[in-house]
Amino acid sequence: MGRSGTKKDYYEILGVPRDASLEEIKKAYRRLALKYHPDRNPGDKEAEEKFKEISEAYAVLSDPQKRAQYDRYGHAGVEEMGFRGFSDFSEIFTSDIFQDFRDLFETFFRGTPFMAEEVPERGRDLRFEITITFEEAAKGAEKTITIPRYTACNLCGGSGVKRGAGWRTCPRCRGRGEISYTRGFLYFSETCSQCGGTGRISEPCPGCHGTGRVREKAKITVKIPAGVKEGSRLRIRGEGEVGYHGGPPGDLYLVIRVAPHPFFRREGDDVIVEIPVPLTLALLGGEVDVPTLEGKVKMKIPAGTQNGTIFRLRGKGIPHLYGRGKGDELVKVKVEIPVNLTPKQREILEKFKELESPSNYPESSNFRNKIS
Repeated sequence: MGRSGTKKDYYEILGVPRDASLEEIKKAYRRLALKYHPDRNPGDKEAEEKFKEISEAYAVLSDPQKRAQYDRYGHAGVEEMGFRGFSDFSEIFTSDIFQDFRDLFETFFRGTPFMAEEVPERGRDLRFEITITFEEAAKGAEKTITIPRYTACNLCGGSGVKRGAGWRTCPRCRGRGEISYTRGFLYFSETCSQCGGTGRISEPCPGCHGTGRVREKAKITVKIPAGVKEGSRLRIRGEGEVGYHGGPPGDLYLVIRVAPHPFFRREGDDVIVEIPVPLTLALLGGEVDVPTLEGKVKMKIPAGTQNGTIFRLRGKGIPHLYGRGKGDELVKVKVEIPVNLTPKQREILEKFKELESPSNYPESSNFRNKIS
């Protein structure tokens, strides 16, 4: 921004109100800096001046003391404090603005001005789905799964360096991990492409090509606890991908899918099953075989059992996950009406019909009384 002439209002330059918060001021500067940065506008003198102008405005409004002085005395107030704007881009890149928005400017510098270090980095977590049967979800199971993942290279032990080879200083950056150069009036510093910013090089491992990791299919045996349900997520520590530079491995998250059962369904930890019962058994009473997760059991059907009646078999449901006890099994009766009657059967039913009375059908009688 030029030093002569009338200067614009800093708030107007950034497009923020005078009571704007520091976060609002930072957001406005970031947006404008991305728009007017010289690398995005090569050869555009107007954009260069605009970039210096918004940088000057941000330098004042982001500093509590400068901002207070500016709000009270205007441009003259901050000039009394020794701030007169930026004459060139080198002043911007060495100012506090560069520290505030280092990530922003490094995008344009295509690298980082700081030397990279080989610090341990945790491996990536993995997610894997497994489908189990209804019974396995209820009783628990042990399953072996095969998952593709990165593991440490056996040839180099994860170092990425050929066995027996040593490290030496990178000849391109001379151990600094960065390459610096200028382009016009701009100063650039980017990560050394030969050493990746570490400042040293070695002969790469032929097994992993220097990455320290290889992709393989790993077999893992996992225990499915009794009581898991559809969508349950199990965390298996240390079975994710191997970390970088000796870092710990990630975790494996196992997502449970439960295949539908032919006749069982689940509600909470209760098991629901619907069984057909012959009309005569529902009328006269008796016993019926009922399937459970532990095999068949005999269940009594009282005489006069109605269609849709639900009986409860306590403790025949699904175990409480990570707890004691089990749910129940709820048996819903579906009374089956006989079909394909013989003449003799029909004759007997006709005689039974003649002997019927309203007391045999209390619900029907009660309903007719309500609508009459």
